[in-house]
Amino acid sequence: QMLKLGAVNEKDYVIDLGSGDGIIVLTAARSFKAGGMGIDIDPDLVRQSNASAQKSGVADRVKFVQMDVFKADLSKASVLTLYLLPGMMMNLRSKIFTELKPGVRVVSHDYHFGDWSPDDSIGFDVPEKEAITGVPRATLYKWIVPAKVAGTWTTPNGALTLAQNFQTVTGTLGTQAVQGMLNGAQISLTAGTQKWAGTVEGNTIKFTSPSAMTATKKQ
Repeated sequence: QMLKLGAVNEKDYVIDLGSGDGIIVLTAARSFKAGGMGIDIDPDLVRQSNASAQKSGVADRVKFVQMDVFKADLSKASVLTLYLLPGMMMNLRSKIFTELKPGVRVVSHDYHFGDWSPDDSIGFDVPEKEAITGVPRATLYKWIVPAKVAGTWTTPNGALTLAQNFQTVTGTLGTQAVQGMLNGAQISLTAGTQKWAGTVEGNTIKFTSPSAMTATKKQ
């Protein structure tokens, strides 16, 4: 269910933080033909997971490493999965937001990132969980990592100044108040009665609707 919510396919590289017995990454490889890596602090679980990858014939596409998740390089991930306790989720939030590229899908089981609101979520019955948690239900959360747009941008319509709270942006365009949303690298802004839609490309935003406009970030 986590891999389906993350829309995993054969082009993806899945990184699972706290990978345990490796089932997420192994299933991504076996059922979705993806590549990936599992990261866990327990050396026995890492050895078990690599042995499972060999046995399943997917060791050429996935691997498991013993490492502190806070020290892991996440830059290769196109999908990141987590089933970690709330404290670790919150402690990892900044790393995930900062290190992952715009558009990367992040999927978590049961726990979330506080005021970084999920872009999607699903719930379903898992009767066997009741003996462990007292609740026979699971919730999965999905985030799409947004581009980083906070700052001042130069546009033909005046200065565009943006503040960002994850996928939500506010600010001003010239003298008009601006509100907007990010979906990965896609940005939509409303300024008065006018709406703009475009794509963030590093220090440039290329707006295509309602007309072409380029914004360049001030350094």
